[in-house]
Amino acid sequence: MAQTPKNIAIIGSGLVGSLLAIYLRRIGHKVTVFDRRPDIRTIKFSGRSINLAMSNRGWRSLDEVGIGERIKEIAIPLDKRAMHVNDKPVYFQKYGKEGEAIWSISRGILNKRMIDLAEEAGTLFRFNEKVWDVDLPEAKIFTGESEKSEWKEYSFDLIFGCDGAFSRVRHKMQRRSRYNYSQEFIDVGYKELTIPANADGTHKLDKNSFHIWPRGEFMLIAMPNIDGSFTCTLFLPFEGDVSFESLKTEDEAKEFFKTYFPNVRKVIEDLTKDFFNNPTSAMVTMKCYPWTYWDKVALVGDSAHAIVPFYGQGMNAGFEDIYVLDQLMRQYGDDWETIFSTYQEERKPNADAIAELSYRNFVEMSSKTADPKFLLQKKIEKHFAAKHPDKWIPVYSRVTFSDRPYAEALAIGDRQEEIMQQVMQMPDIETKWDSKEVEDKILAFIKE
Repeated sequence: MAQTPKNIAIIGSGLVGSLLAIYLRRIGHKVTVFDRRPDIRTIKFSGRSINLAMSNRGWRSLDEVGIGERIKEIAIPLDKRAMHVNDKPVYFQKYGKEGEAIWSISRGILNKRMIDLAEEAGTLFRFNEKVWDVDLPEAKIFTGESEKSEWKEYSFDLIFGCDGAFSRVRHKMQRRSRYNYSQEFIDVGYKELTIPANADGTHKLDKNSFHIWPRGEFMLIAMPNIDGSFTCTLFLPFEGDVSFESLKTEDEAKEFFKTYFPNVRKVIEDLTKDFFNNPTSAMVTMKCYPWTYWDKVALVGDSAHAIVPFYGQGMNAGFEDIYVLDQLMRQYGDDWETIFSTYQEERKPNADAIAELSYRNFVEMSSKTADPKFLLQKKIEKHFAAKHPDKWIPVYSRVTFSDRPYAEALAIGDRQEEIMQQVMQMPDIETKWDSKEVEDKILAFIKE
């Protein structure tokens, strides 16, 4: 069904806000994007980013509006993990089947391109304009220099809050009766570091791998950039024996890298400079409901469901919100109340599922990836999945290389885990892990 063009405000010029603008412009709506920050195309990016991992859901959302190829130009496919365990040679784990990969993209570079594409589509951006208040029933927003200064009033037909985990739009919705909201921080923070390119512009490590240095309570990851560098992220507890709090001087930071990451220390540029210059950032899981107000206001992306970054699905989940909204807009035309209520009912269970999966992956990546029993379990699963691809798709593949609902991936993953726990109890599993007996046992469990 066609839609009558509306005058729509989007709060937030990040990835989700920019993509939503492109979708809405395609249908013919008038779109204004407000952001309290300056235009990121004019400033140096701030050193608090984890590189993004674009996977199937994200690509589907971009391809739907014909911009996938423009984004692939600034991305690098990663088809495997490279595990760096001390005292062992690097070993590689393929992500999926042949040809399946996640794509590493620098957040700053992607955001700049998305804003360019949204402007090309006819979106008006208003940077350095902070929204202080939102009149939900009237779809009005108020902007100004400060809370005390004179405010400008704008009237719209609809407002989308794409302003992140600490959303101003959601903050206004939270004050309404019976509004559910929770936020939970993990006790691990992160800091961005850089591995520069070689003098000739090539990468210092394998460029088609997602590099992980698992160290139990903490870990380092590195993802490649198109300029030959890697964006590294150090995940470390805020407090404790080995923590951000315990590394106060350059010497302490150097000693830390020498002890735990001896093979990386040489390649990370100005380790200690990066370490003390770049901020330490926190990670939060944020849940709320409802996501919409009448037929006037809707939250999209992190403002509705911020998650920890350990599945690389934050951006993909936000982009999928937009894809689903678009399908509903086609289905229900001008009935925005039905569009909004169906959108939140359909997306909320999936947002909760990917929040849970992301949190579990945090536990898995930091503490289990070096555990022999866990690695054996993964090996058995992989062996079985290769023989019976119709009967066993790993959860990671369901989340990353498919468009099926996150909630389904979580439920099937839980069932698979139950089966594997029983398989791992089999006597001598270490020696007969690839035997017919184990295969038959798994097949029998699946039939139950």
